[in-house]
Amino acid sequence: MAKFQFNELIRPYDSNITARVADGTGTSNQLSDADVNKFVKLKGDSQFGLCAVGDEIEGFLASIESGPIQDGFQLGSVQEEGRKLVTLDGLQGTPGTGTIAVGDYVVAGTVTARGTKLPGPPKVCKATATKDALSFLWRVVSLKGTGAVGQLAVIARV
Repeated sequence: MAKFQFNELIRPYDSNITARVADGTGTSNQLSDADVNKFVKLKGDSQFGLCAVGDEIEGFLASIESGPIQDGFQLGSVQEEGRKLVTLDGLQGTPGTGTIAVGDYVVAGTVTARGTKLPGPPKVCKATATKDALSFLWRVVSLKGTGAVGQLAVIARV
């Protein structure tokens, strides 16, 4: 492993946006503190919700506001740029198998249920689509191991 490596980069003030954060309307669909660091995508007007396995990553939930629900939605902060520490989860078509290399583009891997705290960094899979077919480009910029399932890596927004 290299002595110098890219690591996670969190920019709490200059690249985060405030958004409604929920998978849908109603109290049972709201995101919570347990969902911080999970991958999100645009779900509606000014609203981000959790990614499903294979979804393109538009950002990750950086924080949740502690105040009351506004107009049926919890408010939170979404980071759309920077670098993120992740767990490798294999190939998009077959999560849990395959390896990922530096430079590979990734999508959301196996997800942790809404309201359940992540057991470690969120999971990513190597995207099967070409770079030109993806709208939101995140790629591996540093491996913290061999690239095998379960190893850690750092991804960056391109």
